[in-house]
Amino acid sequence: MRFHVNFKSGKPVYLQVVDQVRAAAASGALRAGEALPSIRPLAEELRVNRNTVAKAYGELESQGVIEAVPGKGCFVRDGDSPLRKDARLRLLTDGIDEAVVSAHHLQIDKSEFLRLASHRFDGFAGRRARADGREKT
Repeated sequence: MRFHVNFKSGKPVYLQVVDQVRAAAASGALRAGEALPSIRPLAEELRVNRNTVAKAYGELESQGVIEAVPGKGCFVRDGDSPLRKDARLRLLTDGIDEAVVSAHHLQIDKSEFLRLASHRFDGFAGRRARADGREKT
């Protein structure tokens, strides 16, 4: 898994890491039992303090998304967590909220916003169907 942080976003880096791990676990990109990067190498990769990554991992553990195994590292917990669906819905809601705020600032009305969202959704679904067709052959 690759992490991306935006130092100009105004959102704390540790929360950006938390959100990315939650999204990956909710979407299935990270599977139960899969190891997360160790704290020190991830901190070096992101160019942040080790405590920032440790804080993110601590938050993820308290939310039940990961578990820390002493001497072995941090691993994604079993996918039966009740957070799985809630996490997906919360992430989607957060993304929609950001898009709505952007549309408001750009003076895009509701009907144009919904038309654009529908067009993008349909386009993505088409690309995904084509990709799935290629994988089966």
